[in-house]
Amino acid sequence: MIVVDTNIIVHYWLKSEFNPNAENLLKKDPDWIAPFLWRSEFRSVLSFYIKKKLMDIDTACRIIEKAEKQFRGNEYLVDSKAVLQLSHAAGCSIYDCEFVFLAKEFSIKLCTTDKQLLKSFPDITLNLREIWFK
Repeated sequence: MIVVDTNIIVHYWLKSEFNPNAENLLKKDPDWIAPFLWRSEFRSVLSFYIKKKLMDIDTACRIIEKAEKQFRGNEYLVDSKAVLQLSHAAGCSIYDCEFVFLAKEFSIKLCTTDKQLLKSFPDITLNLREIWFK
């Protein structure tokens, strides 16, 4: 089991230079979890793609439907007080700290491409950019 932040979900569902890394991560560890927040963040990215005419709304709707199915049963509420404390102590965003909280709560790794998270929480984060699977 591994926590993935929205960046990883984006790299998996949308073509990017790190799409192969995200695909390999899912093959190695298919039990991805995330806070419910991922849905809003992912919808925001899809909305951006639609506005920039990088995809149409029907494609975006198909992608979000598949992504939501992937995470069904693997989404969690987080403790607000703990997230506030993490954010204050590390100087990271509240949003990012929801993913950190979940990793700490389950005593598992958080995969991300977020430089601030990688710097602030090196003990629990994995950098998707550096993950290579054979």
